[in-house]
Amino acid sequence: MTKIVKYVMADIIRNRIVLLYTAFLFIISFSMFSLEDNNSKALLSLLNIILIIVPLVSIIFSTIYVYNSSEFIELLVSQPLKRKTIWLSLFTGLAGSLSLAFLTGAGIPILIYQANAIGFMMIAMGLLLSIIFVAIAMLAVVKTRDKARGIGAAILLWLYFSLLFDGLVLFFLFQFADYPLEKPMIAVSALNPVDLGRILILMQMDVSAMMGYTGAVFKDFFGTYPGVIFSFGMMFLWTILPVWLSTRKFNHKDL
Repeated sequence: MTKIVKYVMADIIRNRIVLLYTAFLFIISFSMFSLEDNNSKALLSLLNIILIIVPLVSIIFSTIYVYNSSEFIELLVSQPLKRKTIWLSLFTGLAGSLSLAFLTGAGIPILIYQANAIGFMMIAMGLLLSIIFVAIAMLAVVKTRDKARGIGAAILLWLYFSLLFDGLVLFFLFQFADYPLEKPMIAVSALNPVDLGRILILMQMDVSAMMGYTGAVFKDFFGTYPGVIFSFGMMFLWTILPVWLSTRKFNHKDL
């Protein structure tokens, strides 16, 4: 397993797309901190980029990479190796490489300018989102054999988690505006890892007052240790569940 992980990581780290992704995050992060007088404003600007770009690159790159590695995967399957080991090694290599790219591109500037609880929380969320969307990408790949359909499914999943989910939640809130939905919204937020990451970082930045009564409810829950533990637990579940489902599917998949 270790040899496969090393090979995959070495192959991905040399990839031009990953190098450009790292350079883009590095330049944008330093630019945000350099242009803003207040580091908190720079973090808010950087937060929006991380919540959109990191999931997008992670899910699209992982999907294309796995499809392009089909011959390599078939070769490994023909060897005396368990399919579970092959699939988990591929996931570990992809998740490790993209996490390293994020840590290098955005983590270093954040640690230089904002080495506090907020900065560490933002780095943790970026790493978790990288890993989660790699897991979701691999689930999308193993569900369909056709490359075009797989990439299309990956894009739709990114659109849903990054854009459509919030629109659906707002529609739901407007339809039931007469009912107290602030507390149920805590449970609904757990259905989207991007929203969980956004809420956790905003709670750390203490801007919940700008969100009105809903922000106060979120602060009472997500601003506490049980709330943080719950959020990280849900983020880990968002990682484990897609990996488990994709591994189970790959074990019985006819290559």
